[in-house]
Amino acid sequence: MLGKIPILKTIQKLPGGLMVVFLLLGAIVNTFAPEVLQIGSFTTALFKNGALPLIAVLLVCSGAQITLKTAGIAMWKGVVLNTAKVVLGCLLGVAVGKLIGPRAAIFGLTPLALMAAMANSNGGLYTALASKYGDETDIAAVAIISSNDGPFFTMLAMGMTGLANIPWVALVAVIVPIVVGMILGNLDDDMRKFLAPGVMLSIPFFSFPLGASLNLIDIVKAGLPGVVLGLLTLLVTGFGGYFAYKYLVPKHAKRSNAIGAGIATSAGNSAATPAAVAAIDPSWAPFAAVATVQVGASVVITAILCPLLVDFLYRWEQNRSKKR
Repeated sequence: MLGKIPILKTIQKLPGGLMVVFLLLGAIVNTFAPEVLQIGSFTTALFKNGALPLIAVLLVCSGAQITLKTAGIAMWKGVVLNTAKVVLGCLLGVAVGKLIGPRAAIFGLTPLALMAAMANSNGGLYTALASKYGDETDIAAVAIISSNDGPFFTMLAMGMTGLANIPWVALVAVIVPIVVGMILGNLDDDMRKFLAPGVMLSIPFFSFPLGASLNLIDIVKAGLPGVVLGLLTLLVTGFGGYFAYKYLVPKHAKRSNAIGAGIATSAGNSAATPAAVAAIDPSWAPFAAVATVQVGASVVITAILCPLLVDFLYRWEQNRSKKR
């Protein structure tokens, strides 16, 4: 008889393991054997295309844990983190443009690449991190944070506000599952308890398809500038989010400041931003292709390293509190 293998305990010992392990597995399979995920039926539905519906399940379950008393703090957390992400990402790009020229490059990175990668965060990864290191209000903050999806803020920072529209319908679509959960949880305490386990249970199931949308080869194609862009996004917006959360969110309303670094990612759709900008302003067309590959590298790098950064900050804070 074979002995039991402590798979779950081993994964949980790793920094952000419940998410990072499955995300990396998804990325590895998609990079080297993508056809395995395209055989159809339940396999493709779960392991390739399952991220969004499973994240929606997480939002319903976490929304059920939010009482009417805590809804306001969830919105405030979202405003704080979204503002930190967008402002820091756009400011760096604008600064480079003003100092060396709008279409010049520093370390091979144009202002277009910098803003496209740094002002757009991965809501799915943030939600997964919030469910482990934060509380239900941190998870619900994704409703506000998701407003940075797409090219709007990049275009805004580049002076094209008249040609862009905020996708309000998309924002409403993010909020609906949270509201449904809140209604259920506030009407019935038993329903709140019933949905609570779904917060953690859903993480590995949507982490794998999130990884299955990444291709590790993108890092190689982008070269050193792509790696630099990923690290800049991680460190600048990660620590920026951490300190914004630490000093602007009331102490009694949070579990750990580490979740502030959960915005240190580039969303997958940020790779489409350079092309969107070039379509509106053709003068950027010669730079769009290179920027797209660089942003793609940032997507992969930040998806892997952001959970490690959040876990490091979480453990660092715990050790500091024990020494006091």
